[in-house]
Amino acid sequence: MVNHRGSSHNHMRTASTAKFISRKQSPRAIALYIFLLFAFSIFIFVFNAGNIVEDHPAPVISIQSHPQTKFLQTADDELWDAPSRHGLRPCVKPTSRYKDMVAVAHIMNATLVIPQLDRRSFWQDSSIFSDIFDELHFITTLQGDVRIVRELPKELELVPRARKHFTSWSSMGYYKEMMQLWNDHQVIHVAKSDSRLANNDLPLDIQRLRCRALYHALHFSPPIESLGKKLVDRLRMRSGKYIALHLRYEKDMLAFTGCTSGLTDAESEELRIMRENTKHWKVKDINSTEQRIGGFCPLTPKEVGIFLQAIGYPPSTLIYVASGEIYGGDARLSELMSFFPNLVFKEKLATKEELNAFAKHASQSAALDYIVSLESDVFVPSYSGNMARAVEGHRRFLGHRKTITPDRKGLVRLFDELESGQLRETSSFSDLVQQMHKNRQGAPRKRKGPSPGIKGKARFRTEESFYENPYPDGYGMLNRDGRFPGYELQAMSVHGA
Repeated sequence: MVNHRGSSHNHMRTASTAKFISRKQSPRAIALYIFLLFAFSIFIFVFNAGNIVEDHPAPVISIQSHPQTKFLQTADDELWDAPSRHGLRPCVKPTSRYKDMVAVAHIMNATLVIPQLDRRSFWQDSSIFSDIFDELHFITTLQGDVRIVRELPKELELVPRARKHFTSWSSMGYYKEMMQLWNDHQVIHVAKSDSRLANNDLPLDIQRLRCRALYHALHFSPPIESLGKKLVDRLRMRSGKYIALHLRYEKDMLAFTGCTSGLTDAESEELRIMRENTKHWKVKDINSTEQRIGGFCPLTPKEVGIFLQAIGYPPSTLIYVASGEIYGGDARLSELMSFFPNLVFKEKLATKEELNAFAKHASQSAALDYIVSLESDVFVPSYSGNMARAVEGHRRFLGHRKTITPDRKGLVRLFDELESGQLRETSSFSDLVQQMHKNRQGAPRKRKGPSPGIKGKARFRTEESFYENPYPDGYGMLNRDGRFPGYELQAMSVHGA
């Protein structure tokens, strides 16, 4: 199976393809491989509106007021401590029924080919799989689930192959229908393989296999892992604790979303032209005001500063900015620095020599940001892009580490009320922001289902992604004797053909 993935710095727009090699396959075999593609695609970069109550009148406080204006102080443990995991532990080992429920490698007579990445993506990244991931670790970790080879066997390079766009968020039943393809072809070329498997209502062992692929098998390559750990250590030496801010305020994101609030007319026009000239962005005419009110825009650097200050973080807080080039440069970034001057980028933590190996490779550079974000005490994404969701899900899997996801729709209303003078007290603003985000800090919760009122296949698009929140399938609750109920703890080692 060969997977061509779109590389993108932080936002991770993907365009994936895959090849399956087999002769006579079971439908579960195909589903197994499709879900593995799902695992690949989310790692390429390659990061409810609250109830708002007006408080009693007081002197007007504007957003334009001095950035060091004091909000209510918040207890230190509330700012930094991870939420309770309520006894939940990650589950990746197969259940005792695994050999009966799922077609595994030695039964499938199928082979997974290491992915080849798409070099035509927005970022024009020439990285190959082994530049980003530890290839040997990936192969050996999944050897009990699937046979993996580095490249397509020569005898199959020229054989006729089927080309198929599998339907997004498909169930096991869908892939039973696709079995007919194996009757005539040894290789199936599956284009755009991201999100080809449903998030919910799948066998438990398929979901746990997802977790094994995502969190155990996919490790970054040794050079990336080594430098990433050094960056984390250097941050710890500076302050002990730090926030990782995924600041998705980059030119491509603003152009794609049509968000121009606070930009000049020239900047807005530049973004419109970029959107118009990017063929695979289908939506061209976007109302920026409606986007912002609906909560579909990334928070601006200034809004992030106001938000973190309202949550209770002091100006001395160390913030690592995981980001590409901020649109508007230092002038716009200074709006955040006026609130939190202790900002750090990887370019300041690492030497030029250390970063040279990753120059002009957006996916590898984003992988460094991923590591630092994953290991942070607090992770805050300014926008719910693919990387932000992947980091959130990974942090959940590692013990529900503190992740504050801004309620952008609710915050926009508060920002506007504060700016217009309708909200007349900074303490009230802080109270409202903290209350709005009380249950948005990474604590265990079940995956969200489809949005109300949406029917048909479109409803699957609105479900929360498995990789954003692997609970409940990727977790178990410990019994008093320290064992997970419902299945045996020993690994079910099944050898491939």
